[in-house]
Formats: sequence, C-alpha cells, structure tokens
Amino acid sequence: MPTPPARGAWSGGPALFDAVLLDRDGTLVEDVPYNGDPEKVRPLPGVREALDRLRAAGLRLGVVTNQSGLARGYFTAADMRAVHARIEELLGPFDDWQVCPHDDRAGCRCRKPAPGIVYAAAGALGTVPARCVLVGDIGADVIAAGAAG
Repeated sequence: MPTPPARGAWSGGPALFDAVLLDRDGTLVEDVPYNGDPEKVRPLPGVREALDRLRAAGLRLGVVTNQSGLARGYFTAADMRAVHARIEELLGPFDDWQVCPHDDRAGCRCRKPAPGIVYAAAGALGTVPARCVLVGDIGADVIAAGAAG
C-alpha cells in the first residue's frame, strides 16, 4: 500500500483542517467526576502519542470542555487551572482552552451540545469550525460539532 501524501496534498491544494478540538474528560484523561485535583489526572492510553503526531502535522490543538463543577462550587477556577496545567505537563501544550463553566440548567450558548464553545475555540485558533475536527466521547460532543458546521 502506498504511503499517504503529506498533509494537504490529498487534493493538491490546501490542508482540509487547521485544528483539532478535543474534549477533556473521557477523551484526553480519565473521567473523574468534577475533578479539581491535579493528582487525579490520568491520561488515557495512547493520547500523548496521538497528540504529538497531530502537532508534528502542523495542526493546532484546542480543548473544549464543559466544567459544571465550577457552577456547582465543587472546585474553584484556580483548581481547574491547576488540573489543566497538569494535563499539559503530561500531554504537552495546547494552543487554546475553552471552558463552559455553567451547569446544564443555565441555558448558555457555550455548553456542549450547543455550538458556542466550538465557535470560540475556532476563532481563538484563527480558523472556522468547518476547518476543525472535534474529538469527544459522548453525543453532546458530536451534536456540538454538527451544530457548528
């Protein structure tokens, strides 16, 4: 089987995608409900290697995550930032972090499955949602990606 062409070379034109947006819990790291403790961060198998391949391909990486534990008072914004720092320590740097801090009763536009967090991440990464891939572990991730185009 031939080796696939380099990124962007499939059609002889520009790359199809600029960025990969990733859900946090259950996608990058083990899903520990309402985790505000960096010591509980455990990367899922193979994630570091996959992220390094995406980085090497020149794709920008963003995290899009619902964190209703903030609204519910289970952890503070500082706790969450410490968890994110630990994730980056273990998995390498991300180009953008987008967090919905609301619970599911807030009716906000950023909480997945609404598309707001996808729009925000794409904009922060200098692209549009149609040039992003969203990787997640639940239906809300798929719905948010579809709703954002």
